[in-house]
Amino acid sequence: MGGFDLVFLARRVITPAGEAARAVGVRDGRIAAVAPLDAGLTGDRVVELADDEVLLPGLVDTHVHVNEPGRTEWEGFATATRAAAAGGVTTLVDMPLNSIPPTTDVAALETKRAAAEGQCHVDVGFWGGAVPGNVAELRGLHDAGVFGFKCFLLHSGVDEFAPLDAAGVEAALRELRTFDGLLIVHAEDSDAIDRAPTAHGEDYGGFLASRPRGAENVAIAQVIELARWTGARVHVLHLSSSDALPMIASARRDGVRITVETCPHYLSFCAEEIPDGATQFKCCPPIREAANRELLWRGLADGVIDCVVSDHSPCTVDLKRLDIGDFGVAWGGIASVQLGLPAVWTHARQRGHTLADVVRWMAERPADLVGLRHKGRIAPGADADFCVFAPDAAFVVDSGLLHHRNPVTPYAGRPLAGVVRGTWLRGAELTGDRPLGRLLRRGDA
Repeated sequence: MGGFDLVFLARRVITPAGEAARAVGVRDGRIAAVAPLDAGLTGDRVVELADDEVLLPGLVDTHVHVNEPGRTEWEGFATATRAAAAGGVTTLVDMPLNSIPPTTDVAALETKRAAAEGQCHVDVGFWGGAVPGNVAELRGLHDAGVFGFKCFLLHSGVDEFAPLDAAGVEAALRELRTFDGLLIVHAEDSDAIDRAPTAHGEDYGGFLASRPRGAENVAIAQVIELARWTGARVHVLHLSSSDALPMIASARRDGVRITVETCPHYLSFCAEEIPDGATQFKCCPPIREAANRELLWRGLADGVIDCVVSDHSPCTVDLKRLDIGDFGVAWGGIASVQLGLPAVWTHARQRGHTLADVVRWMAERPADLVGLRHKGRIAPGADADFCVFAPDAAFVVDSGLLHHRNPVTPYAGRPLAGVVRGTWLRGAELTGDRPLGRLLRRGDA
């Protein structure tokens, strides 16, 4: 079999059917053949993986805050997508905040797309925002190609992206139901947070108490009932409270259309090990206790948690307040888009999970969430997006080698298993010297 632009030969390839020795033929940026290794595929370029390397589909990260325009000093399209490519991520979906303007109407979406044009090293799609007063904008944003709509149930951290109350969420869901749109929810209850102790000072325990599990649990319960009443699709962002898993499973059994994600930092770290003043670990909802972490892993294994995405939420170094270590005033967000794959693999392998599991959580299911069925899998007809991964290699995280704009990370100095040795987008190798990414719209195939 010949006529391919590119052929990969690998003793280990992760496909939807599992791991196998395969030859993968690429033509015109798409996977044209997945054949036995000895099938004799030939092409203009043949890449034979080393014995310690595995061919994975490019990862799909549906939770990234790029922040450009408006807060480009926090992060921008060039830096965020270069970091993504270095971490094996070939597709990301950008959140509607913390850019200025936020992506809450079509004009703001076009401003965002204009800022991204020509800068992206990986493919980039966009979420819209659901905020008070913009129900009439949602259909227009949907038709313009956003993948769904994000809302908060409490203050978002930036004043220009206001939260919805229960009536506002229901109004948005009733509108989205008319065109089967997706609402993605930062689910922490504002009343529960207001009544919790106020975070201040260097004590991580005090910060943890300020964002209790109950705030997540109450909010998720409310989202479930609103989805039940309206019949609309909902997705719970960055789950950190394992308490919510049984009610999510129960809602699904009842036919509620709900999906849920968690993040590498909730699967990697635990509250008991976070030092005082280490504000690089601050995120909302917070990293919780070790026992909670193990239940999140069980939720992944059981299929209650659908996917793992980064929630890459960077800021400038000064906003992390590392100088005073005060959890009450530091920006809450963890920047890790480049490190998600090795971080998850490090802990997954310790718990008996396989690379096929990791690919399902970090590539296939996030792609399915946003309807990009031609992404996140090595199968004929899919985009030729690949990650060459050495799962048994290891490295110590050097923040100076990270590509996001302000390289603050809680992973600094940590040993991780698995090294990304190459990333390919539609059959082209990503080297970081020229942006090859496209801007995606919902429905792209």
